Amino acid sequence: MSGVLTYKCSNCGGPLKFDPEKQKYACEYCLSQFTQEQVAAEEKEAPRAEKAEKGGGEPFLYNCSSCGAEIVTDGTTAATFCYYCHNPVILSGRLSGEYNPDYVVPFAIEKEKAVDIFRLWMKKKRFVPKEFYSEDQIEKISGVYFPYMLYSCRAEGRLNASADRVRVWVSGNHRYTETQTFEVKREGSMPVKFVPRNALKKANRELVEGVLPYETEKMKNFSMAYLSGFLAERRDMGEQEFGDEVKTEVRSFAQDSLRNSITSYDSVRIESNDIRLKDEAWEYALLPVWALTYRDEGRDEMYYFTINGQTGKVCGKLPVDKFKLSLLFAEIFVPILIVLLIVGYLI
Repeated sequence: MSGVLTYKCSNCGGPLKFDPEKQKYACEYCLSQFTQEQVAAEEKEAPRAEKAEKGGGEPFLYNCSSCGAEIVTDGTTAATFCYYCHNPVILSGRLSGEYNPDYVVPFAIEKEKAVDIFRLWMKKKRFVPKEFYSEDQIEKISGVYFPYMLYSCRAEGRLNASADRVRVWVSGNHRYTETQTFEVKREGSMPVKFVPRNALKKANRELVEGVLPYETEKMKNFSMAYLSGFLAERRDMGEQEFGDEVKTEVRSFAQDSLRNSITSYDSVRIESNDIRLKDEAWEYALLPVWALTYRDEGRDEMYYFTINGQTGKVCGKLPVDKFKLSLLFAEIFVPILIVLLIVGYLI
């Protein structure tokens, strides 16, 4: 089946997985380790996999190159696992042409550390159902590369304002006020780098944007080898979906920056402002997230816990156990009610 690509150890043929802690690719069988440069060199020498462009939300079938099992994915999945032999599989055709990412932020947090972060965070949450943090549930935590579009530009702005400086003093029985009005001008140029937007329609926006920001200065040029051992999604949204929103946000930030530079006045009135965006560019990146999801069938609602796979920042939307809340009510309010009844009786 076309479009299937795996990275294998050059020593024993076992599957390679990217190790976030060591920032190298490791073979689970012979324990060999390889740098990005070594994997890239092997990739250039290997025959190029036949690529297939496919999209949409329909399921697609791929054959695992290790055991031959059929792998079922949707139209945006770019990296997954074979559920039979656990071999990491990269669907290379999903990331070709216009869908080829410019950058990737490699995972810097391994699964064991992500689980530790989750357990520590859950200790502070008293009213979450046990099903959400059971051992079976924790095993489902997954490292996923989510697609983001990154906007960069140079914002040039001018601002004209009137500013008042007020002086008040008392002489004898009289109170005097002096108001001086000044014409104030501000202008400047500000570089804007990598404003992110979630580029996957099916992704919960709170889930993937709640772990922002990333340290984009540590981004790497994209190589499919970074996806080995993780899940990955391909973008199905572009700049046309959120271009106006991002540009409005950048203009507003630039205007606020100019306005905040006007200090030492008692009042400021903006007369006019002009923000121009130049050297605009959109780039495509895959950013790492550890994700754990839980669907409450009774409420038909999804809850989640996510960790920024680079910085460790946590974001979550948690279910509430009504039974635990009722116990809290019984522990706190029932004794108070009894005391009030006794006091009322005595009075």
